[in-house]
Amino acid sequence: MSGSLGGGLRSVEEQLADVLAAVRPLPARTVDLADADGMTLRDPALARGGIPAFDNSAMDGFAVRFDDVSGASDAHPVELTVVADLPAGGSDDPPLRAGQAARIMTGAPVPTDADAIVPFEDTAGGLEDSLRVVRVLRAPARPSAFVRRAHDDLRPGDRVLEPGALLGALQLAAAAAADVPRLTVSERPRVAIVSTGSELVEPGAPRTHGQIPESNGLLLAALVRAAGGTVVARERVDDDGPGLRHVLERTAAGDDRADVLITSGGVSAGAYEVVKTELGDALRFSRVAMQPGKPQAFGVLPSGTMVFGLPGNPVSAAVSFEVFVRPALLALQGRSDLQRPALRLPAGTAWRTPPGRRQYLPAAIDRSDPARWTVGPATAGGSGSHLAGGLSRAEAYAIVPAEVLEVSPGDLVDVLLLEG
Repeated sequence: MSGSLGGGLRSVEEQLADVLAAVRPLPARTVDLADADGMTLRDPALARGGIPAFDNSAMDGFAVRFDDVSGASDAHPVELTVVADLPAGGSDDPPLRAGQAARIMTGAPVPTDADAIVPFEDTAGGLEDSLRVVRVLRAPARPSAFVRRAHDDLRPGDRVLEPGALLGALQLAAAAAADVPRLTVSERPRVAIVSTGSELVEPGAPRTHGQIPESNGLLLAALVRAAGGTVVARERVDDDGPGLRHVLERTAAGDDRADVLITSGGVSAGAYEVVKTELGDALRFSRVAMQPGKPQAFGVLPSGTMVFGLPGNPVSAAVSFEVFVRPALLALQGRSDLQRPALRLPAGTAWRTPPGRRQYLPAAIDRSDPARWTVGPATAGGSGSHLAGGLSRAEAYAIVPAEVLEVSPGDLVDVLLLEG
Protein backbone atom coordinates (compact mmCIF):
# COMPACT_ATOMS: atom_id res chain seq x y z
CA MET A 1 0.00 0.00 0.00
CA SER A 2 1.35 3.44 -0.86
CA GLY A 3 0.19 6.99 -1.32
CA SER A 4 -2.24 9.05 0.75
CA LEU A 5 -5.31 7.43 2.21
CA GLY A 6 -8.78 8.73 2.78
CA GLY A 7 -9.26 11.35 5.47
CA GLY A 8 -5.86 12.92 4.84
CA LEU A 9 -3.93 9.96 6.26
CA ARG A 10 -0.60 8.96 4.76
CA SER A 11 0.41 5.33 4.43
CA VAL A 12 3.23 3.91 6.54
CA GLU A 13 5.14 3.18 3.34
CA GLU A 14 4.86 6.76 2.12
CA GLN A 15 6.10 8.19 5.42
CA LEU A 16 8.99 5.71 5.58
CA ALA A 17 9.95 6.42 1.97
CA ASP A 18 10.30 10.12 2.79
CA VAL A 19 12.49 9.25 5.77
CA LEU A 20 14.81 6.91 3.86
CA ALA A 21 15.09 9.31 0.92
CA ALA A 22 16.61 11.85 3.32
CA VAL A 23 19.29 9.48 4.64
CA ARG A 24 22.89 10.34 3.80
CA PRO A 25 25.22 7.54 4.95
CA LEU A 26 27.63 8.53 7.70
CA PRO A 27 31.41 8.59 7.20
CA ALA A 28 33.41 5.38 7.52
CA ARG A 29 36.57 4.71 9.48
CA THR A 30 38.94 1.82 10.07
CA VAL A 31 39.10 0.27 13.54
CA ASP A 32 40.82 -2.62 15.24
CA LEU A 33 38.81 -5.81 15.31
CA ALA A 34 38.36 -5.57 19.08
CA ASP A 35 36.70 -2.15 18.71
CA ALA A 36 34.23 -3.15 15.98
CA ASP A 37 31.64 -4.93 18.13
CA GLY A 38 28.14 -3.64 17.39
CA MET A 39 29.25 -1.55 14.42
CA THR A 40 28.28 -1.90 10.76
CA LEU A 41 30.75 -3.06 8.13
CA ARG A 42 31.17 -0.66 5.20
CA ASP A 43 33.84 -2.42 3.06
CA PRO A 44 34.10 -6.16 2.46
CA ALA A 45 36.39 -8.06 4.82
CA LEU A 46 38.81 -10.23 2.81
CA ALA A 47 40.58 -13.21 4.34
CA ARG A 48 44.31 -12.68 4.80
CA GLY A 49 44.80 -16.34 5.64
CA GLY A 50 42.86 -19.47 4.79
CA ILE A 51 40.65 -21.39 7.21
CA PRO A 52 42.06 -23.78 8.25
CA ALA A 53 45.48 -22.26 7.74
CA PHE A 54 47.09 -25.72 7.27
CA ASP A 55 46.15 -29.40 7.35
CA ASN A 56 45.49 -30.18 11.01
CA SER A 57 44.10 -32.90 13.21
CA ALA A 58 40.43 -32.92 14.20
CA MET A 59 41.09 -35.39 17.04
CA ASP A 60 43.56 -36.29 19.75
CA GLY A 61 45.22 -39.47 18.55
CA PHE A 62 47.79 -40.61 16.01
CA ALA A 63 48.76 -39.39 12.58
CA VAL A 64 49.20 -42.47 10.38
CA ARG A 65 49.60 -43.68 6.82
CA PHE A 66 46.17 -45.00 5.85
CA ASP A 67 47.57 -48.00 4.01
CA ASP A 68 49.27 -49.14 7.23
CA VAL A 69 46.02 -49.35 9.21
CA SER A 70 43.28 -49.93 6.62
CA GLY A 71 42.82 -53.54 7.78
CA ALA A 72 42.98 -52.97 11.53
CA SER A 73 40.29 -54.50 13.76
CA ASP A 74 39.82 -55.87 17.26
CA ALA A 75 40.66 -59.32 15.96
CA HIS A 76 43.61 -58.13 13.91
CA PRO A 77 45.17 -55.05 15.55
CA VAL A 78 47.94 -53.17 13.78
CA GLU A 79 50.99 -52.15 15.80
CA LEU A 80 52.88 -48.97 14.82
CA THR A 81 56.00 -47.36 16.23
CA VAL A 82 55.44 -43.84 17.59
CA VAL A 83 58.28 -41.61 16.32
CA ALA A 84 57.07 -38.10 17.18
CA ASP A 85 54.81 -36.14 19.53
CA LEU A 86 52.95 -33.20 17.97
CA PRO A 87 51.18 -30.69 20.25
CA ALA A 88 48.95 -27.90 18.93
CA GLY A 89 51.09 -24.89 18.05
CA GLY A 90 54.11 -26.95 17.07
CA SER A 91 55.76 -26.65 13.67
CA ASP A 92 57.45 -30.07 13.35
CA ASP A 93 56.86 -32.13 10.19
CA PRO A 94 58.42 -35.49 11.04
CA PRO A 95 58.86 -38.06 8.27
CA LEU A 96 56.76 -41.21 8.68
CA ARG A 97 57.91 -44.44 7.10
CA ALA A 98 55.78 -47.54 6.73
CA GLY A 99 54.80 -48.86 10.16
CA GLN A 100 55.31 -45.54 11.94
CA ALA A 101 52.92 -43.02 13.54
CA ALA A 102 53.07 -39.68 15.35
CA ARG A 103 51.07 -38.87 18.45
CA ILE A 104 49.09 -35.74 17.62
CA MET A 105 46.78 -33.35 19.46
CA THR A 106 43.72 -31.58 18.09
CA GLY A 107 44.73 -28.60 15.95
CA ALA A 108 48.33 -29.68 15.43
CA PRO A 109 49.71 -29.72 11.86
CA VAL A 110 49.39 -33.12 10.19
CA PRO A 111 52.75 -34.49 8.96
CA THR A 112 53.19 -34.43 5.20
CA ASP A 113 53.61 -38.22 5.12
CA ALA A 114 50.36 -38.88 7.06
CA ASP A 115 46.95 -39.06 5.44
CA ALA A 116 44.63 -40.08 8.32
CA ILE A 117 44.15 -39.70 12.06
CA VAL A 118 43.36 -42.59 14.40
CA PRO A 119 41.68 -41.25 17.58
CA PHE A 120 42.92 -42.48 20.95
CA GLU A 121 39.53 -44.17 21.39
CA ASP A 122 40.30 -46.54 18.48
CA THR A 123 43.56 -47.81 20.02
CA ALA A 124 44.34 -50.32 22.73
CA GLY A 125 46.26 -48.06 25.11
CA GLY A 126 44.82 -44.66 24.28
CA LEU A 127 46.59 -41.67 25.80
CA GLU A 128 48.01 -43.67 28.69
CA ASP A 129 50.39 -45.69 26.52
CA SER A 130 51.06 -43.57 23.47
CA LEU A 131 54.71 -42.55 23.20
CA ARG A 132 56.40 -45.82 22.17
CA VAL A 133 54.00 -48.03 20.23
CA VAL A 134 50.31 -47.89 19.38
CA ARG A 135 47.97 -50.81 18.69
CA VAL A 136 45.20 -49.71 16.30
CA LEU A 137 41.93 -51.61 16.88
CA ARG A 138 39.67 -49.85 14.36
CA ALA A 139 40.68 -48.68 10.92
CA PRO A 140 39.87 -45.12 9.79
CA ALA A 141 36.77 -45.05 7.59
CA ARG A 142 38.68 -43.56 4.68
CA PRO A 143 41.85 -41.70 3.74
CA SER A 144 41.84 -38.18 5.23
CA ALA A 145 39.71 -39.35 8.18
CA PHE A 146 39.78 -36.68 10.91
CA VAL A 147 42.10 -34.46 8.85
CA ARG A 148 40.96 -30.86 8.47
CA ARG A 149 42.28 -29.84 5.07
CA ALA A 150 43.82 -26.40 4.59
CA HIS A 151 41.44 -23.76 3.19
CA ASP A 152 38.39 -26.08 3.28
CA ASP A 153 36.34 -23.22 4.76
CA LEU A 154 37.92 -20.08 3.27
CA ARG A 155 40.84 -19.37 0.97
CA PRO A 156 43.05 -16.28 1.19
CA GLY A 157 41.27 -13.43 -0.59
CA ASP A 158 37.77 -14.84 -0.05
CA ARG A 159 35.12 -12.52 1.36
CA VAL A 160 34.62 -13.24 5.04
CA LEU A 161 31.99 -10.53 5.59
CA GLU A 162 29.89 -8.44 3.23
CA PRO A 163 29.30 -4.69 3.52
CA GLY A 164 26.23 -3.87 5.55
CA ALA A 165 26.78 -6.66 8.07
CA LEU A 166 26.18 -6.01 11.76
CA LEU A 167 29.38 -7.00 13.52
CA GLY A 168 28.62 -9.24 16.46
CA ALA A 169 30.43 -12.06 18.21
CA LEU A 170 30.17 -14.58 15.37
CA GLN A 171 31.20 -12.11 12.66
CA LEU A 172 34.21 -10.86 14.61
CA ALA A 173 35.30 -14.42 15.36
CA ALA A 174 35.14 -15.28 11.64
CA ALA A 175 37.23 -12.23 10.75
CA ALA A 176 39.80 -13.06 13.42
CA ALA A 177 40.03 -16.67 12.23
CA ALA A 178 40.74 -15.36 8.72
CA ASP A 179 43.57 -13.21 10.14
CA VAL A 180 41.77 -9.91 9.49
CA PRO A 181 43.09 -7.38 12.04
CA ARG A 182 41.09 -4.25 11.11
CA LEU A 183 37.70 -3.48 9.59
CA THR A 184 36.21 -0.46 7.84
CA VAL A 185 33.01 0.45 9.67
CA SER A 186 30.44 3.21 9.73
CA GLU A 187 30.49 5.92 12.31
CA ARG A 188 27.71 5.50 14.84
CA PRO A 189 24.77 7.92 14.46
CA ARG A 190 24.90 10.66 17.08
CA VAL A 191 21.41 11.12 18.50
CA ALA A 192 19.84 13.77 20.72
CA ILE A 193 16.60 12.92 22.52
CA VAL A 194 14.13 15.48 23.81
CA SER A 195 11.03 14.63 25.81
CA THR A 196 8.54 17.48 25.75
CA GLY A 197 5.85 18.19 28.30
CA SER A 198 5.46 20.41 31.37
CA GLU A 199 3.79 17.45 33.11
CA LEU A 200 6.97 15.33 33.06
CA VAL A 201 9.21 14.78 36.07
CA GLU A 202 12.04 12.34 36.72
CA PRO A 203 10.97 8.94 38.07
CA GLY A 204 10.95 9.00 41.88
CA ALA A 205 10.96 12.79 42.11
CA PRO A 206 8.20 14.57 44.06
CA ARG A 207 5.34 15.57 41.81
CA THR A 208 2.04 17.37 42.00
CA HIS A 209 -1.36 16.28 40.77
CA GLY A 210 -1.28 16.20 36.96
CA GLN A 211 2.41 15.36 36.68
CA ILE A 212 3.73 11.97 35.53
CA PRO A 213 7.13 10.20 35.49
CA GLU A 214 9.14 10.79 32.34
CA SER A 215 9.79 7.44 30.63
CA ASN A 216 10.21 8.21 26.92
CA GLY A 217 13.75 9.50 27.30
CA LEU A 218 14.98 6.24 28.77
CA LEU A 219 12.92 4.24 26.27
CA LEU A 220 14.28 6.06 23.24
CA ALA A 221 17.87 6.13 24.51
CA ALA A 222 17.88 2.37 24.94
CA LEU A 223 16.32 1.85 21.51
CA VAL A 224 18.91 4.15 19.93
CA ARG A 225 21.79 2.23 21.48
CA ALA A 226 20.27 -1.10 20.41
CA ALA A 227 20.15 0.25 16.84
CA GLY A 228 23.85 1.15 16.91
CA GLY A 229 23.52 4.83 17.77
CA THR A 230 25.24 6.98 20.38
CA VAL A 231 23.13 9.21 22.62
CA VAL A 232 24.82 12.61 22.85
CA ALA A 233 22.05 14.38 24.76
CA ARG A 234 18.86 13.45 26.60
CA GLU A 235 16.74 16.37 27.74
CA ARG A 236 13.27 17.21 29.05
CA VAL A 237 11.75 20.54 28.05
CA ASP A 238 8.52 22.31 29.00
CA ASP A 239 5.70 23.00 26.59
CA ASP A 240 6.57 26.68 26.58
CA GLY A 241 9.81 28.58 26.87
CA PRO A 242 13.10 28.27 25.00
CA GLY A 243 14.13 24.77 26.13
CA LEU A 244 13.83 23.04 22.75
CA ARG A 245 15.50 25.97 20.98
CA HIS A 246 18.48 25.73 23.33
CA VAL A 247 18.83 22.00 22.66
CA LEU A 248 18.77 22.66 18.92
CA GLU A 249 21.51 25.27 19.24
CA ARG A 250 23.70 22.99 21.36
CA THR A 251 23.36 19.93 19.11
CA ALA A 252 24.07 21.81 15.88
CA ALA A 253 27.86 21.59 16.36
CA GLY A 254 30.59 20.68 18.80
CA ASP A 255 30.75 17.74 21.19
CA ASP A 256 26.95 17.48 21.35
CA ARG A 257 26.53 17.59 17.55
CA ALA A 258 23.67 15.32 16.52
CA ASP A 259 23.02 13.53 13.25
CA VAL A 260 19.50 12.78 14.46
CA LEU A 261 17.15 14.57 16.84
CA ILE A 262 14.20 12.63 18.28
CA THR A 263 11.46 14.46 20.12
CA SER A 264 8.50 12.88 21.86
CA GLY A 265 5.29 14.82 22.36
CA GLY A 266 4.36 18.20 20.96
CA VAL A 267 3.26 17.02 17.49
CA SER A 268 -0.50 16.63 17.90
CA ALA A 269 -3.35 19.08 17.45
CA GLY A 270 -3.38 20.47 21.00
CA ALA A 271 -2.78 24.02 22.17
CA TYR A 272 0.64 23.40 23.75
CA GLU A 273 2.71 21.68 21.06
CA VAL A 274 6.27 22.92 21.47
CA VAL A 275 7.67 20.96 18.52
CA LYS A 276 5.17 22.61 16.19
CA THR A 277 5.90 25.99 17.73
CA GLU A 278 9.68 25.76 17.37
CA LEU A 279 10.04 23.59 14.25
CA GLY A 280 6.82 24.13 12.36
CA ASP A 281 8.60 25.56 9.32
CA ALA A 282 11.26 22.81 9.16
CA LEU A 283 9.16 19.68 9.59
CA ARG A 284 6.28 18.03 7.79
CA PHE A 285 3.52 17.18 10.26
CA SER A 286 1.51 14.20 9.09
CA ARG A 287 -1.24 11.85 10.13
CA VAL A 288 -0.23 8.29 9.31
CA ALA A 289 -2.65 5.39 8.94
CA MET A 290 -1.27 3.41 11.87
CA GLN A 291 -2.27 2.76 15.45
CA PRO A 292 -0.66 3.73 17.70
CA GLY A 293 1.47 6.50 16.22
CA LYS A 294 -0.87 8.45 13.94
CA PRO A 295 0.70 11.92 14.47
CA GLN A 296 4.21 12.08 13.00
CA ALA A 297 6.65 14.83 12.14
CA PHE A 298 9.79 14.57 10.06
CA GLY A 299 12.27 16.85 8.37
CA VAL A 300 15.91 17.79 7.91
CA LEU A 301 17.34 20.95 9.46
CA PRO A 302 19.73 23.24 7.53
CA SER A 303 22.55 21.71 9.63
CA GLY A 304 21.74 18.31 8.10
CA THR A 305 20.26 16.91 11.32
CA MET A 306 17.34 14.57 10.68
CA VAL A 307 14.44 15.33 13.04
CA PHE A 308 11.76 12.87 14.08
CA GLY A 309 8.79 14.25 15.98
CA LEU A 310 7.13 11.29 17.68
CA PRO A 311 3.91 11.18 19.67
CA GLY A 312 4.24 11.50 23.42
CA ASN A 313 2.38 8.44 24.65
CA PRO A 314 4.94 5.73 25.45
CA VAL A 315 3.56 2.93 23.26
CA SER A 316 3.15 5.39 20.38
CA ALA A 317 6.75 6.52 20.82
CA ALA A 318 8.02 2.93 20.90
CA VAL A 319 6.07 1.88 17.81
CA SER A 320 7.00 5.06 15.91
CA PHE A 321 10.66 4.48 16.66
CA GLU A 322 10.39 0.91 15.41
CA VAL A 323 8.63 1.83 12.17
CA PHE A 324 10.46 5.02 11.18
CA VAL A 325 13.50 5.88 13.32
CA ARG A 326 15.18 2.49 13.60
CA PRO A 327 15.29 1.94 9.80
CA ALA A 328 16.78 5.41 9.39
CA LEU A 329 19.50 4.78 11.98
CA LEU A 330 20.41 1.50 10.29
CA ALA A 331 20.43 3.13 6.85
CA LEU A 332 22.74 5.88 8.12
CA GLN A 333 25.20 3.13 9.05
CA GLY A 334 24.84 1.37 5.69
CA ARG A 335 23.15 -1.69 7.19
CA SER A 336 22.05 -4.19 4.55
CA ASP A 337 18.84 -5.24 6.34
CA LEU A 338 16.64 -2.49 7.74
CA GLN A 339 13.84 -4.69 9.05
CA ARG A 340 13.60 -7.11 11.94
CA PRO A 341 13.00 -10.83 11.45
CA ALA A 342 9.31 -11.66 11.04
CA LEU A 343 7.09 -14.69 11.58
CA ARG A 344 3.52 -15.55 10.73
CA LEU A 345 1.83 -16.99 13.80
CA PRO A 346 -1.77 -17.90 14.60
CA ALA A 347 -3.55 -15.62 17.03
CA GLY A 348 -4.11 -17.27 20.39
CA THR A 349 -7.02 -15.02 21.29
CA ALA A 350 -9.36 -12.48 19.71
CA TRP A 351 -8.78 -8.73 19.64
CA ARG A 352 -10.24 -5.74 17.85
CA THR A 353 -8.35 -3.43 15.53
CA PRO A 354 -8.79 0.25 14.61
CA PRO A 355 -10.76 0.82 11.41
CA GLY A 356 -8.72 2.13 8.48
CA ARG A 357 -5.35 2.03 10.25
CA ARG A 358 -2.62 -0.60 10.40
CA GLN A 359 -2.27 -1.88 13.93
CA TYR A 360 1.08 -2.45 15.65
CA LEU A 361 0.13 -4.44 18.71
CA PRO A 362 2.69 -4.98 21.49
CA ALA A 363 2.50 -8.74 21.66
CA ALA A 364 3.60 -11.78 23.62
CA ILE A 365 4.26 -15.20 22.10
CA ASP A 366 2.87 -18.31 23.81
CA ARG A 367 5.45 -21.09 23.42
CA SER A 368 3.79 -23.57 25.79
CA ASP A 369 2.99 -25.89 22.86
CA PRO A 370 6.30 -26.35 20.96
CA ALA A 371 4.40 -27.52 17.89
CA ARG A 372 2.16 -24.46 17.72
CA TRP A 373 3.26 -21.08 18.95
CA THR A 374 0.55 -18.43 19.15
CA VAL A 375 0.57 -14.66 19.53
CA GLY A 376 -1.64 -12.31 21.49
CA PRO A 377 -1.72 -8.87 23.16
CA ALA A 378 0.98 -8.27 25.75
CA THR A 379 -1.63 -6.55 27.90
CA ALA A 380 -5.39 -6.79 28.25
CA GLY A 381 -5.61 -3.19 27.08
CA GLY A 382 -4.45 -4.10 23.56
CA SER A 383 -2.51 -1.42 21.69
CA GLY A 384 -3.64 1.59 23.74
CA SER A 385 -0.93 4.21 23.36
CA HIS A 386 -0.77 4.97 27.11
CA LEU A 387 -0.25 1.38 28.31
CA ALA A 388 3.45 1.66 29.12
CA GLY A 389 3.36 -1.16 31.65
CA GLY A 390 2.46 -3.65 28.93
CA LEU A 391 5.65 -2.83 27.05
CA SER A 392 7.60 -4.77 29.67
CA ARG A 393 5.85 -7.95 28.53
CA ALA A 394 6.08 -7.30 24.80
CA GLU A 395 8.55 -9.40 22.82
CA ALA A 396 7.10 -8.62 19.40
CA TYR A 397 4.73 -6.41 17.45
CA ALA A 398 1.76 -8.10 15.83
CA ILE A 399 0.98 -6.21 12.62
CA VAL A 400 -2.63 -6.24 11.43
CA PRO A 401 -3.59 -4.68 8.07
CA ALA A 402 -5.86 -1.65 8.03
CA GLU A 403 -8.68 -3.53 6.29
CA VAL A 404 -8.95 -6.15 9.06
CA LEU A 405 -11.56 -5.18 11.63
CA GLU A 406 -11.02 -7.99 14.11
CA VAL A 407 -8.54 -10.77 14.74
CA SER A 408 -10.02 -14.16 15.62
CA PRO A 409 -8.27 -17.10 17.29
CA GLY A 410 -6.32 -19.04 14.66
CA ASP A 411 -5.98 -16.15 12.22
CA LEU A 412 -2.43 -15.87 10.88
CA VAL A 413 -0.75 -12.62 11.92
CA ASP A 414 2.55 -11.05 10.87
CA VAL A 415 4.83 -10.73 13.88
CA LEU A 416 8.01 -8.63 14.17
CA LEU A 417 10.39 -10.12 16.74
CA LEU A 418 11.96 -7.57 19.07
CA GLU A 419 15.28 -9.32 19.61
CA GLY A 420 17.64 -6.42 19.87
